[in-house]
Amino acid sequence: MTTVSASHDQTPLERELAAHLTEAVQLDMDPLDIDPEMPLFGEGLGLDSIDVLEIALMVNTQYGVKLESHDDDNRKIFHSLRSLAHHISTHRPG
Repeated sequence: MTTVSASHDQTPLERELAAHLTEAVQLDMDPLDIDPEMPLFGEGLGLDSIDVLEIALMVNTQYGVKLESHDDDNRKIFHSLRSLAHHISTHRPG
């Protein structure tokens, strides 16, 4: 797992999302240490398919954005913190 200093250029939404994400999947790291471009799965943060369900539930609860398991764009949406934040910002109600 790769981490870097809090000097990452996380946007305000990415910082908030990183905090929710680390709590949702019980990730033992400072949310500010998440590189917004780092893959969430595999060699990045090392999350798995169970974590996807936790993240989807958190996104629905916190942001009102429903993520469907059959969405063909899920790989793109869940690629990184930045891609997830972008999806939320373009699909959140209001």
